[in-house]
Amino acid sequence: MTAEALRQALPFLDDMDSELASTRRMLERVPDGQAAWRPHEKSKSLSELATHVTDTVGLAATILETDELDALERPQRPPLGTSVELLERLDENVGRLHAALGMTDTERLDAEWTLRAGERVFIRRPRRALLRTMFLSHLIHHRGQLSVYLRLLDVPVPGMYGPTADEDFRGA
Repeated sequence: MTAEALRQALPFLDDMDSELASTRRMLERVPDGQAAWRPHEKSKSLSELATHVTDTVGLAATILETDELDALERPQRPPLGTSVELLERLDENVGRLHAALGMTDTERLDAEWTLRAGERVFIRRPRRALLRTMFLSHLIHHRGQLSVYLRLLDVPVPGMYGPTADEDFRGA
C-alpha cells in the first residue's frame, strides 16, 4: 500500500507524528526517582502511567501485527523507572508501528481484531476503527493524565497544542 493510500485509509495518520512528538516531549519530563508517586490511592503510579503511555503505541503495532490479543496470555512487563527507559521503549514501539503500517493493506485494516481475556471478549472491531480509538485517542487521553501528574509534581509541562503556563508564548 502506498503512503498516500495509507493516509486515505487512515486519515488520523496526518496527526500521528505530531501526537507522537508531543508524547515524547511529555515522557522526557518524567522525573527520575518519582516512579512510585501517585496522586490518589486509586490512581496508577507515575511509572505505571508513563509505561502505559509508551505501551499504547506498541498496542497499535500489535493490532496490525496480530488477529487478537488475549490479555491473560500477554506477558506483563514491569513499569519503567526512568525517562531514558521510557524513551527507549517509546522509540522501539514507534519503530514497530511504522514497520507494521508499512506492511498493511486495506483488506487488513478492514478485518476485525479482537481484545479478550480468555473467553471474555472486550472488543471486536475492524482494525481501522481500533487504531483511532485504542491507539490515538487512548494515547492522547493518558498523555493528558500524565501532564496532570507532572503539574502536581511541579515539573514544567511541555506544550502539546500550544504553549503551557510553563512556556513563554511571546518568545521572550
